[in-house]
Amino acid sequence: VADSETQTRSDCLNGSPTVVAFIDDLMDRSRVSAAIPNVRFARAVGDLAGDSAAAPVDVVVFDLVRHSAQIEAARVLVPRARFIGFAPHIHEIARDEAASGVDVAMPRSRFFHDIRAALGYS
Repeated sequence: VADSETQTRSDCLNGSPTVVAFIDDLMDRSRVSAAIPNVRFARAVGDLAGDSAAAPVDVVVFDLVRHSAQIEAARVLVPRARFIGFAPHIHEIARDEAASGVDVAMPRSRFFHDIRAALGYS
Protein backbone atom coordinates (compact mmCIF):
# COMPACT_ATOMS: atom_id res chain seq x y z
CA VAL A 1 0.00 0.00 0.00
CA ALA A 2 1.39 3.36 -1.01
CA ASP A 3 2.04 5.96 1.68
CA SER A 4 -0.65 8.29 0.32
CA GLU A 5 -3.23 5.47 0.41
CA THR A 6 -2.25 4.60 3.96
CA GLN A 7 -2.61 8.26 4.99
CA THR A 8 -6.03 8.54 3.35
CA ARG A 9 -7.28 5.41 5.11
CA SER A 10 -5.87 6.71 8.37
CA ASP A 11 -7.59 10.09 7.86
CA CYS A 12 -10.88 8.34 7.21
CA LEU A 13 -10.57 6.21 10.35
CA ASN A 14 -9.66 9.28 12.39
CA GLY A 15 -12.84 11.10 11.39
CA SER A 16 -11.56 12.97 8.32
CA PRO A 17 -13.19 11.17 5.41
CA THR A 18 -12.77 12.32 1.86
CA VAL A 19 -16.27 13.51 1.01
CA VAL A 20 -17.65 14.69 -2.32
CA ALA A 21 -21.17 16.13 -2.27
CA PHE A 22 -23.58 16.60 -5.15
CA ILE A 23 -25.45 19.49 -3.53
CA ASP A 24 -26.36 22.69 -5.37
CA ASP A 25 -28.18 24.75 -2.74
CA LEU A 26 -25.81 27.34 -1.24
CA MET A 27 -27.30 27.14 2.25
CA ASP A 28 -27.01 23.36 2.22
CA ARG A 29 -23.43 23.61 1.01
CA SER A 30 -22.64 26.00 3.83
CA ARG A 31 -24.03 23.61 6.43
CA VAL A 32 -22.12 20.66 4.99
CA SER A 33 -18.90 22.70 4.81
CA ALA A 34 -19.27 23.65 8.46
CA ALA A 35 -19.56 19.99 9.47
CA ILE A 36 -16.99 18.58 7.01
CA PRO A 37 -14.41 21.32 6.33
CA ASN A 38 -12.60 19.48 3.52
CA VAL A 39 -15.72 18.51 1.58
CA ARG A 40 -15.54 18.94 -2.19
CA PHE A 41 -18.68 19.84 -4.11
CA ALA A 42 -19.53 18.47 -7.54
CA ARG A 43 -22.21 19.36 -10.05
CA ALA A 44 -21.46 16.68 -12.62
CA VAL A 45 -19.96 13.20 -12.58
CA GLY A 46 -16.95 14.54 -14.49
CA ASP A 47 -16.10 16.61 -11.40
CA LEU A 48 -16.01 13.41 -9.37
CA ALA A 49 -13.55 11.82 -11.77
CA GLY A 50 -11.06 14.60 -11.11
CA ASP A 51 -11.62 14.38 -7.35
CA SER A 52 -11.11 10.62 -7.20
CA ALA A 53 -7.82 10.98 -9.09
CA ALA A 54 -6.60 13.53 -6.51
CA ALA A 55 -7.50 11.37 -3.50
CA PRO A 56 -9.61 8.26 -2.98
CA VAL A 57 -13.19 9.22 -2.21
CA ASP A 58 -14.66 7.68 0.95
CA VAL A 59 -18.19 9.10 0.89
CA VAL A 60 -20.36 10.60 -1.83
CA VAL A 61 -23.46 12.55 -0.80
CA PHE A 62 -26.38 13.17 -3.13
CA ASP A 63 -29.33 15.51 -2.98
CA LEU A 64 -31.66 12.88 -4.44
CA VAL A 65 -34.10 15.45 -5.75
CA ARG A 66 -31.51 17.08 -7.99
CA HIS A 67 -28.79 14.49 -8.56
CA SER A 68 -30.25 10.97 -8.47
CA ALA A 69 -29.67 10.58 -12.21
CA GLN A 70 -25.90 10.82 -11.65
CA ILE A 71 -25.56 8.06 -9.08
CA GLU A 72 -25.09 5.15 -11.45
CA ALA A 73 -22.26 6.86 -13.35
CA ALA A 74 -20.66 8.00 -10.09
CA ARG A 75 -20.75 4.43 -8.77
CA VAL A 76 -18.67 3.34 -11.76
CA LEU A 77 -16.02 5.97 -10.99
CA VAL A 78 -15.77 5.37 -7.23
CA PRO A 79 -17.20 1.89 -6.59
CA ARG A 80 -15.70 1.57 -3.10
CA ALA A 81 -17.16 4.81 -1.76
CA ARG A 82 -20.17 4.87 0.52
CA PHE A 83 -23.10 6.58 -1.22
CA ILE A 84 -25.53 8.54 0.94
CA GLY A 85 -28.61 10.34 -0.32
CA PHE A 86 -31.18 12.62 1.22
CA ALA A 87 -34.65 13.62 0.09
CA PRO A 88 -37.30 15.88 1.59
CA HIS A 89 -40.08 13.38 2.25
CA ILE A 90 -39.88 10.28 4.41
CA HIS A 91 -42.23 8.26 2.20
CA GLU A 92 -39.85 8.67 -0.72
CA ILE A 93 -36.81 7.40 1.16
CA ALA A 94 -37.25 3.62 0.82
CA ARG A 95 -38.11 3.98 -2.85
CA ASP A 96 -35.19 6.31 -3.46
CA GLU A 97 -32.70 4.05 -1.70
CA ALA A 98 -33.73 1.02 -3.72
CA ALA A 99 -34.13 2.81 -7.03
CA SER A 100 -31.25 5.26 -6.88
CA GLY A 101 -28.36 3.01 -5.96
CA VAL A 102 -27.27 4.80 -2.79
CA ASP A 103 -26.20 2.72 0.19
CA VAL A 104 -28.26 4.81 2.60
CA ALA A 105 -31.11 7.22 1.93
CA MET A 106 -32.55 9.39 4.66
CA PRO A 107 -34.90 12.29 5.20
CA ARG A 108 -33.33 15.66 4.57
CA SER A 109 -34.12 16.73 8.15
CA ARG A 110 -32.19 13.78 9.61
CA PHE A 111 -29.21 14.38 7.35
CA PHE A 112 -28.91 18.05 8.31
CA HIS A 113 -29.62 17.48 12.01
CA ASP A 114 -26.20 15.84 12.44
CA ILE A 115 -24.27 15.70 9.19
CA ARG A 116 -21.20 13.92 10.57
CA ALA A 117 -23.37 11.22 12.14
CA ALA A 118 -25.33 10.86 8.90
CA LEU A 119 -22.04 10.25 7.10
CA GLY A 120 -21.09 7.61 9.65
CA TYR A 121 -18.40 9.62 11.42
CA SER A 122 -18.45 11.05 14.91
